[in-house]
Amino acid sequence: MPETASSIPGHLPAPRWFARPAARDWSCAAAPAVVRDFHASLPAYAPTPLAELPSLAQELRVGRVFVKDESSRLGLPAFKALGASWAVHRILAARTAASGQVSSPGPVTLVTATDGNHGRAVARTARLLRQRAHVFVPPGIHPEAVAAIVAEQAEVTQVGGSYDDAVRLAAAAAGPDAVLVQDTAWAGYEQVPGWIVEGYSTLCAETDAQLVAAGVASPDLVAVPVGVGSLAQAVVTHYRSRPTGHAPALLSVEPEAAACVLASLTRREPVSVTTGETTMAGLNCGTPSTIAWPYLRDGLDAAIAITDHDSYRAACDLAALGVSSGPCGAASLAGVRAALTGHDADERRTALGLGAASTVVLLSTEGAAANPQATTTD
Repeated sequence: MPETASSIPGHLPAPRWFARPAARDWSCAAAPAVVRDFHASLPAYAPTPLAELPSLAQELRVGRVFVKDESSRLGLPAFKALGASWAVHRILAARTAASGQVSSPGPVTLVTATDGNHGRAVARTARLLRQRAHVFVPPGIHPEAVAAIVAEQAEVTQVGGSYDDAVRLAAAAAGPDAVLVQDTAWAGYEQVPGWIVEGYSTLCAETDAQLVAAGVASPDLVAVPVGVGSLAQAVVTHYRSRPTGHAPALLSVEPEAAACVLASLTRREPVSVTTGETTMAGLNCGTPSTIAWPYLRDGLDAAIAITDHDSYRAACDLAALGVSSGPCGAASLAGVRAALTGHDADERRTALGLGAASTVVLLSTEGAAANPQATTTD
């Protein structure tokens, strides 16, 4: 993985909040509609729930709060299967077309690096399609999450260093019969990550339909957990490509230990940060995806960084309300809480365009089973 951003030390002081309300005026092209049709054709497909939680609306002083619950997506406890399944479908179709044969030219090894959920999704997709998988795993991933990848019959290589280091090793392992299926992009490697982002569009399309069924034409705020920014790119693409109607505010949420998107937005250029330890393992990424960055720069209204304690409390509260959410999934609630309460909350509410009747959507991207993490509240 080549260096694609300037680097800054992770210990430098940085703001926990960034806002740019003008993002609601920005627009882009929509994701292809065929993606949802593809997912709907899969035997295990069903829309994930959109749960309304009135007690959170009361706490946050807004009209309605909905949580998109991705704790069971295509048989896995996180949303990542949407991107992996669509990208591998496109990869295999391209290989078949290039071979000139009617059917696939033979098994291929799908190579990836992961901080948990993406690697398992790639491994599951490979197993179902009778392909091979090789997954590179950095430190900090819970042993149960690693075991779940192994259970999908994938080869797992545990490496030292950071997530970014694991990505570099995975890229080096690609070859004629080994295709890199990575959910972050850099110069010279953008097509497959773009397909992964397209795959995530199904989540947004489902949310729209579920909101309409609940009597909501459009949300006023959507909060999305962010690692390298691929899901956030999909969310920005979805809401900034609608030709008419209300444009919601879009809030990205990252761990304080790995807030590369917040740092990049603050500096108006992509930067890499030195990551630290966090229970939000799936968000522990130090460099924004190159294809995501223009969308995040121009389409996000705000970004916020949270602590592990914030995420832990949010996960516990969601569990008490009947929503299974891991540390990464609960980050969306933690981020909205941090934005809408405490010192300068009124200023942040104004920046997000929120009032007492506003509708907030929290994307809970994983269930508690995805990455069983420490239960410390420190």
